[in-house]
Amino acid sequence: MPKEKKLFVLIIDDDPFLSEMYSTRFKQDKFEADVAVNGEEGFQKAKEKKPDLILLDVVMPKMDGFETLKALKDNIETKGIPVILLTNLGQREDVEKGLKLGADDYVIKAHFTPTEVLKRAEKVLESRKSKSK
Repeated sequence: MPKEKKLFVLIIDDDPFLSEMYSTRFKQDKFEADVAVNGEEGFQKAKEKKPDLILLDVVMPKMDGFETLKALKDNIETKGIPVILLTNLGQREDVEKGLKLGADDYVIKAHFTPTEVLKRAEKVLESRKSKSK
């Protein structure tokens, strides 16, 4: 029986502890994971590696998450990649801005465990798959 292809998640977050925690949790499931420490690096890695999903922090150096999301959605190579904003910015304006810019989901870090984030990621990927059928 052929081995199921692992999904690839790119985690763009400047906090090494959180990046490692999410990376470890996703790897325990059916994912491969890579990390970028700022928006610029994340955008480059997304273009090169074409992940199945991106977890994107908002508050970061060089290019914040909103700028990165806009760049991803404006780029022909990356615009179809589902993005979940994973941040501590919980103001309604931030949530609305993120979704308007094209995020598939908006998750406030403090309110969800890594396992819950994984479940939301799987839900986003499932809904994307059913839309493309």
